[in-house]
Amino acid sequence: MKIYGVAILAGCYLLGQIIGSYLGIWLGINGNVGGVGFGMVFLMLLNSKMRGLGEFVNQTKGGVLFWSSMYIPIIIAMSATQNVKAALSGGWVAVFAGILATIVCYLLIPVISKLSKSNSN
Repeated sequence: MKIYGVAILAGCYLLGQIIGSYLGIWLGINGNVGGVGFGMVFLMLLNSKMRGLGEFVNQTKGGVLFWSSMYIPIIIAMSATQNVKAALSGGWVAVFAGILATIVCYLLIPVISKLSKSNSN
């Protein structure tokens, strides 16, 4: 049953990569735009949907939890392969976009915390 968890993660990852590649093509960028992020969002949505329907067996949950915990190191490894020097030489827009995204995420923590508290009641 753990293999089903791995299959769910792999399917979400591949779907995210496909969408990220097409988004890159659509934007005129020679690369994948947010494929890993899309895959993570799909995994969270599918996980929530399957839990709501009672479709998850404990062993399948174990497979998903194991590989989802491995997901962040995979993202870090993928980010490490990006060419930061080229991004910086291309302009400060990339730096400002990263700073802005980090600030927005930081500011949304209280909102997400309140939403999670209201959903748990």
